[in-house]
Amino acid sequence: MKKAKKTRFLKEIDVDKVRIVRDDYFSNAYIVDLPLDSTPDHVWQDFFEQEWKSSRLLWERKLYLVGSHLRLVTPPESIREKLDWAREILNKTNRRIEEYNQELEAREAEMEDQVIRKHAELEKATIKGIRDVLKDRLRTF
Repeated sequence: MKKAKKTRFLKEIDVDKVRIVRDDYFSNAYIVDLPLDSTPDHVWQDFFEQEWKSSRLLWERKLYLVGSHLRLVTPPESIREKLDWAREILNKTNRRIEEYNQELEAREAEMEDQVIRKHAELEKATIKGIRDVLKDRLRTF
């Protein structure tokens, strides 16, 4: 299996280039597309969705992953709170990626140990077989 990659907000966001448009579905709300440093892989996306959906007050918070952007839907008066919340969801997702990668490394190490043990057992059995043949044949010399 392949390690999952963390995703963060761009280090330097040009706020003048951030897409901000009025939302057609929620009155008094705006869509703000926050740029990420990469397009997240499927593992990150799964963890992000779980974190977002398990968040308190989910019904009033809208956050979506759209390619390499997080799309935040918010009324203007809530932008500070929603940005902090979005950062919290991003950080929680990245912590889960760290845990996932650690578990993956542990599983790979265990599998490698199993392969080494099986190889050693096979080697031991092969040597025993050779010794058995030697015992049988050397008796007749």
